[in-house]
Amino acid sequence: MNARILSPLLAVVTTVACALPAAVASTPIEDYPSYQPATRCAPHAKPGTAMLGRWIVRRYGGGFGGISRSCRRHGTSEHHEGRAFDWSVSATKAADRERVRQFLRHLFATDKAGNTDARARRMGVMYVIWNDHMYSAWDGYEAEPYKSSSCRRIRTCSPTLRHRDHVHISLTRKAARGETSWYVSRR
Repeated sequence: MNARILSPLLAVVTTVACALPAAVASTPIEDYPSYQPATRCAPHAKPGTAMLGRWIVRRYGGGFGGISRSCRRHGTSEHHEGRAFDWSVSATKAADRERVRQFLRHLFATDKAGNTDARARRMGVMYVIWNDHMYSAWDGYEAEPYKSSSCRRIRTCSPTLRHRDHVHISLTRKAARGETSWYVSRR
């Protein structure tokens, strides 16, 4: 290629690369994560899970609802592996509903490079449950109706089982360790 063509092309590529956030420009984005069920009990908060929880509460408000759950509780949950965070907000409060709307909008936004659901993928979010809805990576984070298997009827189910008093966020093992691009870019 001759210099007259190559020089302007290089300038455009450099301008575009410089306009992108550092993590996007230098690190490939992760694929949509698959489901990684809890397989053992190690109920200590993993570093990536704790980092994400603190970041959400600092940025959006609400409360730090916790990460770990006792191994004596029945069922399987990423909480038992320190890979799930509960963000304390209430579906009955307008301010909290707006906090969650903003968070979900940012989590599932397309980035400047055209990557859909960019922040969720970089964070290693497997799924989010909030207010009778689930947003799972394997379904492209599209909102779907959710009902806990512990609820016989939705009207008589508790706000906690319906995820109306908190947002549940489950992470991949790699994300929980803080090893996906979102965490690495923050070091």
